[in-house]
Amino acid sequence: MSVAARALATPPRYDNRRPVAAESTELDLTVTGRLPAELDGCFVRVGPNPLGGARPAHSLVGDGMAHGVRLRAGRALWYRNRWIRTDRVARALGELPLPGPRHGLSDNAGGNLIRHGGRLLALGEAGVLPVELDAHLDSVARVDFDGTLPHGFAAHAQCDPVTGELFAVAYYHELPYVEHLVISPEGRVRRCDRIEVTGPPLMHSLALTDRHSVLFDLPVVFDPRLARAGSRFPYAWSAGRPARLGLLPRRAPGDVRWFEVDPCYVFHPVNAYEVDDRCVVDVIRYDRVFDRDLHSPGESAPTLWRWTLDLTRGTVAAEQLDDIPQEFPRIDERRTTMAHRYAYTVAMQSGAGVLGGSALLRHDLVRREVTVHDFGPHREAGEAVFVPRGPLAAEDDGWLLTYVHDGRTDRSSLVVLDAGDVAGPPVAVVHLPARIPSGFHANWIPA
Repeated sequence: MSVAARALATPPRYDNRRPVAAESTELDLTVTGRLPAELDGCFVRVGPNPLGGARPAHSLVGDGMAHGVRLRAGRALWYRNRWIRTDRVARALGELPLPGPRHGLSDNAGGNLIRHGGRLLALGEAGVLPVELDAHLDSVARVDFDGTLPHGFAAHAQCDPVTGELFAVAYYHELPYVEHLVISPEGRVRRCDRIEVTGPPLMHSLALTDRHSVLFDLPVVFDPRLARAGSRFPYAWSAGRPARLGLLPRRAPGDVRWFEVDPCYVFHPVNAYEVDDRCVVDVIRYDRVFDRDLHSPGESAPTLWRWTLDLTRGTVAAEQLDDIPQEFPRIDERRTTMAHRYAYTVAMQSGAGVLGGSALLRHDLVRREVTVHDFGPHREAGEAVFVPRGPLAAEDDGWLLTYVHDGRTDRSSLVVLDAGDVAGPPVAVVHLPARIPSGFHANWIPA
């Protein structure tokens, strides 16, 4: 059996989708190997962790919890986990609600953690306002970018590494349009484009080139029947609804240029860039989601695809780049909007849904080669983040950081790999006295 096949076929002994019961702080963590001294910051991840211990009916919902490990000078100083203080969590813990505005029916900002405008922000789906966290992951306030945000925000924003601007598509079921937002490096909304859509669709993310924002208008839409039935995630596949990609000019207001594609769904683009009259968009593509299974997007295998948009002819060429089920794509973020050579993904594991797997994949998209790091049986890795060795380092000169759960011990660790030798042994392993449940997005927050 191949390494990739073994990664897909070996379920963990302990189900890591179970929530943890309490917050904790652990200091001076044990390290195997040598932590690079250049790693000075905090590796964070967020995901659903329902207060009270009940496993959620839907794999994408539940009270958000942030996890982080602080690294400095070759040491792992601490691990912390904290529930994000939604109004529900604050009430349950007997605390005062967070200051700041509210928007929409949900305030669960448990989908992503980013830093922008000097703030560490927890983000959520469907119009949730961001929650600011402090350096120790404690919730501070709910924010609307100093009153400049028209409605809600989004879970998956993209930052242009050249301009420092943050781009997002915010959707909310009561609006007949989505809002394309541009946030200045200082953290204020400087542009909002209303884009008319039907549905409204679940637009989890967007991609950026140096000239355009790439929009994903795909056939997963708000379903009022599910909302009336009490679903906390009332979005479903809409058979017959067209699927299309949109190019919206970045530097001046303009109309969206739409390109039709075969019906599918994309949570996460890898990257996008333009060469002459072509726009290349690499994505993790599902044939369909939330159709037969309304509680998890696992009914079709997510795989790596490339769309090439011919801007002269108005056509789209689609190519599958790899057939291993995989998710959570990352690149060297300095290459965002530019051509990239390497992409890192998690090979999905049977029994873990689409939140983890026991192998990481490094795609060399120039040589069309895949390198595998197999963590072994009963081990589940989450999203891996590339951290360059320095500001001028090559695209693969740095480290991959990921949290790995061991189903035999029911403990987690922070694993550091050499990005130039992904198949090799870890550079360092930070052993955690706790478990980090399967979750969503991870990020490196430099000191």
